[in-house]
Amino acid sequence: MKPFQFKRFSILQDDEVFRVGTDAVLLGALSSAENHKNILEIGSGTGIISLMLAQRNLDAKIKAIDINKKASQLSAINFKNSPYFSRISAENMDFNDFKSENKFNLIICNPPYFEATPQSDKDEIARQKIHLNFSQLIENSAYHLNDNGIFSVIIPFDSAENFEIEALNNSLYLSKKINIFGRQDLKTKRVILEFKKEITLTEISEFIIEKSPRKFSDQYLEITKDFHLFK
Repeated sequence: MKPFQFKRFSILQDDEVFRVGTDAVLLGALSSAENHKNILEIGSGTGIISLMLAQRNLDAKIKAIDINKKASQLSAINFKNSPYFSRISAENMDFNDFKSENKFNLIICNPPYFEATPQSDKDEIARQKIHLNFSQLIENSAYHLNDNGIFSVIIPFDSAENFEIEALNNSLYLSKKINIFGRQDLKTKRVILEFKKEITLTEISEFIIEKSPRKFSDQYLEITKDFHLFK
């Protein structure tokens, strides 16, 4: 499979690991990555999000875990081949079994969000809530987040309300919400949610990916200008 080339690093891909996608790029570019020195990514896949965060924050040390052994191996290769190899590590680990002596400033995840179904086994670990559901993700993230940290995810818009309620039940308060539209004339597609352990005003904004079919919006071009190799 052809590598995905960014300006400052490249991503080797594999048929057994979920490929580079728009959701990951958006989370890597729009999350609150600045000023966080200790970052945990859950479900690293190819490692794209961790690499984007490492490029955005030159002081960050990042641990990336994935339950899929092939994914953690691929992440490790992509990290080693990047300029940020000394600050990023990959580990084959189930987040439900994860232990750390240190809490994290930022916990970030592009989680599996489809209900488990026997009809489809394509990318089932990365896409389906088999090994990690939202409740487990939120509860474990709340435990590993430090008092001033941020928990950041991208999920389908239709799942946002229940996710926010579950987070509140774990004393995580919504601080940032970005409603993402494929195009302005379409329904909201995804949402980036960020939570803190302290109550704060919620910053709400909108983001449009395309201004017309197959033509990226000015917003998208702006937030990815340091990453994508646009012609």
